[in-house]
Amino acid sequence: MNYGEIKNCDIANGDGVRVTLFVSGCTNRCEGCFQPQTWDFGFGKPFTEETENELIGMLAPTYINGLTLLGGEPMEPDNQRALLPFLQRVKKEYPDKDIWVFSGFTYEEMKREGSHCRCECTDELLGLADVLVDGRFVLALKNISLRFRGSSNQRIIDLRKTRECGLLTLWEG
Repeated sequence: MNYGEIKNCDIANGDGVRVTLFVSGCTNRCEGCFQPQTWDFGFGKPFTEETENELIGMLAPTYINGLTLLGGEPMEPDNQRALLPFLQRVKKEYPDKDIWVFSGFTYEEMKREGSHCRCECTDELLGLADVLVDGRFVLALKNISLRFRGSSNQRIIDLRKTRECGLLTLWEG
């Protein structure tokens, strides 16, 4: 897996102060995407053990609320396979920090057998994530006043509450 950028002390891509990883590769290719260069799976730099260690170090300060994954597309199967061991490590070393995932795929697509984004890692990866911002960016529904979303069709899903009650539950902030 490659990544395009790492942001430390990011306040735009999730609740609180965050460390953000922009992965490379996306088959959704939404019209009006703010990062079309990240569609290419070869864009950026390789995600290595050194990269992982750097991110783990950035997460250490108490003022960092958690980790955010965006792209590109973190839920592309090859990206899930690369991210899963890293997220396992994040949860082990920082159990009180939350993980946000931004995906153009919907939660329903991720859960549906046979869909492009579903692989052997999907359920465990979703089990490690706390919040999912889902849905493709739709240029005709663009709304810059929405918190943590680019278009009005996208949802912010509280995955913890969804797991607890068994029903899709939106994040209330």
